[in-house]
Parts: sequence; C-alpha cells; structure tokens
Amino acid sequence: MSQQQTISEPVSFDGVGLHSGQKVSMTFLPAEPNSGIRFRRTDLDGRPEIMASVEHVSDTTRSTTLSKGNIKLHTVEHILATFQGFEIDNAIVELNANEPPIGDGSARDYCRMIKSSGTTLQAEARDPLIITAPISITAGESTITVLPYDGFKLSCTSSDDKGSFTQFYSLDLTPESWEKELAHARTFCFFEEIEFLIKNGLIKGGSLENAVIIRDDVVLTNEPLRYQEEFVRHKILDIVGDLSLIGRPLKGHVVAVRPSHKANCELARTLSEHMKKNSARKQTFTPPPTKKPANPSKPSAPAHDIPMDGTIIDTEQIMKILPHRYPFLMIDRVIKMDETHITCTKNVSINEPYFQGHFPGHPIMPGVLQLEAMAQAAGVLTLNKAENWGKIAYFLSAEGVKWRKPVKPGDVLVVEIELLKGRGKVGKGKGVCRVGSDVVSEGVVMFMLADA
Repeated sequence: MSQQQTISEPVSFDGVGLHSGQKVSMTFLPAEPNSGIRFRRTDLDGRPEIMASVEHVSDTTRSTTLSKGNIKLHTVEHILATFQGFEIDNAIVELNANEPPIGDGSARDYCRMIKSSGTTLQAEARDPLIITAPISITAGESTITVLPYDGFKLSCTSSDDKGSFTQFYSLDLTPESWEKELAHARTFCFFEEIEFLIKNGLIKGGSLENAVIIRDDVVLTNEPLRYQEEFVRHKILDIVGDLSLIGRPLKGHVVAVRPSHKANCELARTLSEHMKKNSARKQTFTPPPTKKPANPSKPSAPAHDIPMDGTIIDTEQIMKILPHRYPFLMIDRVIKMDETHITCTKNVSINEPYFQGHFPGHPIMPGVLQLEAMAQAAGVLTLNKAENWGKIAYFLSAEGVKWRKPVKPGDVLVVEIELLKGRGKVGKGKGVCRVGSDVVSEGVVMFMLADA
C-alpha cells in the first residue's frame, strides 16, 4: 500500500494566464495528509480557498474552470495533472489572479517546480478508486470508458471534425512516464477556432510561445513538435488533470475517443457518484465501531521502557519493543543507545534458515535482511521514546541503499542507526552495517508509526 505525498517546501512561478492574459504569481505549498489539492486566491478578501473537486466544475469551454461563491479559477487542468503525475495527494496552490500562469502551454514549468521543491512521504495511506467493472460515458462526439486494470493506464485517439491529424497513444502512468512522455506536450487549437475563442473573451494570453496552431495541413509553432503524437499526448495530459477531480488516485484503464474537458469532467462526476454509492453500501454492511472508554487510564511507564544510559538490552527486552519473532527478528542485542543513535548486533549463524537457499554451498546473508536489521534497529530507538509507547513501526521505504561486501556465517553484524527524523508519524534513519571495521551495507530507511 503506497503512502500519501505532499511537496517538501514552497516554490513559486510567475507568468500570464492563457485565457485571461493577466499577469499572475503562483506558489505551491505543502499540505496536511487527507487535505487534497486546494486553490487559494490571495488577491481576494479573506484569501478564500476552493477544493479541486468535480463538484466545483462550472465551465469546460476549452479548459476546466472551478467556481465557488466569489472564487473562480480557469485552466486548472495542467496544474492538477502535474500533481497527479507525480503522485502528490496534498498541496495548496496560491494565486493572485483567476488563472494559473500557462508557461509554454505544457506542464513543463510545473514539473520544474515540483522537482525544485521535492516531495515528502506522509504517514497516511493512499486510498485509490479501484475499477472493478467497466464504466462508460458519452458526451457529444466524445466517448470515454474505464476498464479494470492493475495500475493507471490511458489510451486515447484524437482527431478534428475532418478526421485530420488523427493520433493514438497509450501509456501506463507513473511519475517517470508522466515527466518523460506527457508533461512536455503543449496545448493546441485549430486556426478555424481562433475567431470563436477571441469573440468569447478567451486566449487573451495566447501566442505561439504557449500553444501550437494547426491551419489546414500546416502546423504553426515556434519550435519543432516535441513528440510525434504531441496533440494526443496533450489530450491525455488533460484527462489526467480532469480525472484527478474525483479526489482519489484511480486504478483502471481509461480508453478515450476524441475526449474533451466536458467529457472528462462528466466521467469524473460519474466516478464520484460511483464512490459515494460504494461508500454508502459499505457503511450499511459494516458494524459500528467499538466505543473506547471516555477516559482510558494510561500507564505511567510501559513494560519495555529501557533507560538510554548505555545499558545493554538483550533479545528478551527487544521483543518487548518489537513485534518481530523467529525467523524474522534481525537484532540480538542493543549495545549502545541515546536519543538519536543506536548500535545493535546480530550474530549470523549457519543455522539461519535462509542459508538453505541463499546459496547452497556458498552461504551469504541476503542484503534485504541487512536492510531489515537497519529498520528494526531504528524501530527500537523510536518506539522506546515515551510519546511512541504502545505503537508499531512499519517499514515504508529505503533510499541510497548500497551493499558493499558479503556477510557470511560466523560474522557479527553491527548495525548503527542515526535518527534523522523521529517526531510525528513518520520516522527516518541513516543506517550502516559493519563486520569488524568493514562497511558491508548502508542506506536511509523510512518507517511509519501507527497504533498497534
């Protein structure tokens, strides 16, 4: 199960709005878990906010517009697609105008913002909408169907009324494929549409700097096309942004023929209604939760409270802190511990069960179990703090992992952890495993704290 994410720090970008032509400053800000994507108008009294939800879609003419009370925001789809593409669940978008800066007509500048800020993993799990049966909508000449699929896949066919520039593209959406295959595709329009758009007060900020224009069989652009199928890829980019308005990640295969913002948002509404019905059905058949005592008494000290004064902690005491048992307890003893550092040992015996298959005649301790030993050591250090009594630590992820030398039967594995983050629900520690004076493995482990 993957975890929610937000951005790591505020990041800003200035430009002009595609349809309004107004100068605008925009800032992405981190947000709390389960808060979703919110837009904040800093130019209006009270700095009102509007949630990125299909319930607030008020117009889909050439872009997606959100409205609530005196708040209105045009052309939000590229921003939303960027957050969805990078799997960012929670963020605040501050703007001092009614439309984000269009950049070059793609999501390239928004990607640079995310890369500059970085992302931060959050303790709460993501809750995707899993498609279990086909769902389909038709809006005008657009047809979009979502099929069951273990992932998020999009397949799209686009063309104009004359069947010109018909293109097809399909991909599985991941942060890597988003940035490489979709994010740089620019918005486009047909020359015949320009007069209509201008008469309706749109594309005031449009130019060949931020859009591609198609006139008959000629493509007008200030640079070569970035992809052979740039038009249909941008259509997929729009779908990703519009479908994010359901407020949850989507697990399914989206198959679209001549999609539009109107059709995309109609599908988002259908999916949203589908979620509400499933939620109501689930509540009907779920027994009410057991009520906890109004004022539960809390013990003054836990049974596993170990003083951090250099006292050796043996296996029996470790098992009062960690839930792990044979054959998965990877720590035998704690030989040193303070508020931010811990040193543990693991006696690697030929009797370890994994040596039967890893490898016959050439026994080597699996590297992933050394990584597990780092995570368990970090767990002991974190769970022994008063604020974490009675909790459990779940291993979330690892970064910068390197295995340098094999660990063999008879070795004593020394596991050292420096706690980089230990407050809140997510912990992070830098780990090193040694045999004698040799570093055999290292990495940064991240774990989530939850009630046992």
